[in-house]
Amino acid sequence: MAAKKKSYKKKKRKQSPFIILLIPVTVIALYILINQHDDKREPSGNYNKDIPAKFIPIYKAAEKKYGVPWYVLAAHHRVETRFSNMKTMVSPVGAEGPMQFMPCTFVGWKHPSCSGLGKGNIPKKEKENPAVIRKYGGYGVDADGDGIADPYNIYDAVFSAANYLAHNGAADGNLKKAVYSYNHSNEYVKEVLHFVKMYKNEF
Repeated sequence: MAAKKKSYKKKKRKQSPFIILLIPVTVIALYILINQHDDKREPSGNYNKDIPAKFIPIYKAAEKKYGVPWYVLAAHHRVETRFSNMKTMVSPVGAEGPMQFMPCTFVGWKHPSCSGLGKGNIPKKEKENPAVIRKYGGYGVDADGDGIADPYNIYDAVFSAANYLAHNGAADGNLKKAVYSYNHSNEYVKEVLHFVKMYKNEF
């Protein structure tokens, strides 16, 4: 009897570690499954409200000058670079800065090097020169008055985006058309307008 009990106890001890290990592993797996998320999913309401306060005066100053609602500019900034929080401010196709301007759109498509998608081969001195931008019909703006129109400068970038959107109808109520002209993608329009609605209603 004692031997049988001993044998039974040994057998029970062999199974116990597996059961003990299985329970937390199952719990962890269920937790991960329930809480996993897709980065493409629309963010929660609390995240949507999180426009960095430092940018709002810039959006509103650009709205005052160009008539493009500030929350439209905020939505573009959010979609383009997550409010300037992307690892790089240059896209795979060559769009630059917080608002992701193609160089030829910023400087002007009349520039001799501009063709195709608009990356061009524009020297930095020309790209940042307001006189050159005027010459080639670009949308780049020197918003902070330092004599340089810099697509990487948040003031210049936001004002340039407002300038572009205004010229494409955003200041006249043709918002969907203007947003489409910015990226030529219906999915892009849908995403930007989602944030436009969110910011308009929550701020």
